[in-house]
Amino acid sequence: MKIGILATGHSPDEIRDEEGDYDDLFHAFLAGKELSFETYPVIDDIWPDSPDDADGWLITGSKHGVYEDHPWIPPLEDFIRGAYAASVPVVGICFGHQIVAQALGGKVEKFDGGWSVGATEYKLKDGQEARLIAWHQDQVIEPPADAEVEGSSAFCRYAVLRYGDKALTIQPHPEFTPKFSRALLEARGTTLPYDIAENAASSFDLPLDREAFSEQIADFFRASVNRLAVPADEER
Repeated sequence: MKIGILATGHSPDEIRDEEGDYDDLFHAFLAGKELSFETYPVIDDIWPDSPDDADGWLITGSKHGVYEDHPWIPPLEDFIRGAYAASVPVVGICFGHQIVAQALGGKVEKFDGGWSVGATEYKLKDGQEARLIAWHQDQVIEPPADAEVEGSSAFCRYAVLRYGDKALTIQPHPEFTPKFSRALLEARGTTLPYDIAENAASSFDLPLDREAFSEQIADFFRASVNRLAVPADEER
């Protein structure tokens, strides 16, 4: 099953050789799930021809805001709407979570409550709790009409959104490992308030629920593709 990675950012130059780029994180995070990957760095104006070029799409994080004036953001929104209309499954992480919401009629802002960085607890729809690494200030403040809230935190009300079998989006970074997060903090920590950076650094050793989200994302892709493979007369 081919997943197209729409790369909307790159990891910092000073850590990329050692820690990998954002698409490399997803290769490792989803390894062993019978998925193959092709990366399209849309931030560098490299695009797939159509949503049908892959069985599903994964949109990465980015240092940019979805509301910023970058030439690649409007065509990315158009691509998301095209994939959504064609029922090609989309997964969005952090920036990806936000751009899917914005493309489908939601609202994203720089949150006036500040930053969420570090290992963070989320309450899930099924009553369970999960801990993942967050790294954001922007967030979805009004979800699209099609979205159902599947997870939230005290800081982020709309942290996990599901759009039926068409899209699944997650505000924190399940693909981030503690090692990568420490390297990222060293590279970009000066952009954060001191207390936020200090608290984040002390949180990275907490247990994370990365594997549960890896399975959830892989299952979402597989279920959506399996549904599309069923002939219409058999669905009835």
